[in-house]
Amino acid sequence: MYGPTETTIWSTVWRVTDTQRAISIGRPIANTQVYVLEPSGLPAPVGVGGELCIGGDGLARGYRNRDDLTAEKFVTLDLPGVGPTRVYRTGDVVRFLADGRMEFVGRRDHQVKVRGFRIELGEIETVLAKHEGIKDCVVHVREDTPGDQRLVAYVVSQPGATFETEAARATLRVQLPEYMVPNLFMVLEALPLTPNGKVDRKALPAPALVMDEAADVADEALMTPVQRQVAALWREVLNTQRVGLHANFFDLGGHSLLLVRLQSAMQREFGKEFPLVELFQRTTVAAQAERMSTPVGASGALERARARAAKQIQG
Repeated sequence: MYGPTETTIWSTVWRVTDTQRAISIGRPIANTQVYVLEPSGLPAPVGVGGELCIGGDGLARGYRNRDDLTAEKFVTLDLPGVGPTRVYRTGDVVRFLADGRMEFVGRRDHQVKVRGFRIELGEIETVLAKHEGIKDCVVHVREDTPGDQRLVAYVVSQPGATFETEAARATLRVQLPEYMVPNLFMVLEALPLTPNGKVDRKALPAPALVMDEAADVADEALMTPVQRQVAALWREVLNTQRVGLHANFFDLGGHSLLLVRLQSAMQREFGKEFPLVELFQRTTVAAQAERMSTPVGASGALERARARAAKQIQG
């Protein structure tokens, strides 16, 4: 059974007979209406997440002596094909399944916008929780450096299990786009909780990049001059002291905006063009240095000469 107090405790039900697949929150009970709405206020298509709004006979009048909160949460919507309807905005994000049931996705206040992408943290947590050996997890957005938002996954391992970051990233990348894969992972003995048993996100510790210092020192000793130049640019852009030869840019906390900054720095440092699409394909110091070490082909040089000549003529 699912439902908030504001709609008389429970509003949807589903008989659970199969625990091998995700458990939905079912369908509305009698004399109850549910609507899944996009931020625009229009009904969300099947399979697309939106805020769950509940109407019907179980709807409360509002909050006692809290007219401001009542006006915020109990609203009248003019829905297509329905007309003016008073509902309670639950703040929960759900989506309709093809058979009419609803699936809980997460909380609206846990929906964030990072670097232009709207992200539902609960969706990441749902996928990560299915990874083998994880007992509990939570994903949070941190901005420890002003202007640099990063997704951080906090993980509690099952007793006796060892959490492997790369394996977890692989699990996430199978089902989620790159911008939804956390930049950093941090293993905790237990998640901090509020007095009522919910995760206390404000108490989550600041993450620290955990790196193999010995491996990084060995990498540094083996680097070619070009690789050292690229690694120095990485340290500057990522604001970190250690950069391994084969470490992944995104796994060290990089993201698309930082990649653009790296592109500009590399083109300035080497005096060569480096298309952004290639940076997405070459995400290690070794691969990027190899690209920068490749002599510019005659055709490429000719095209640039022509472009410069055309510019001078236009000038």
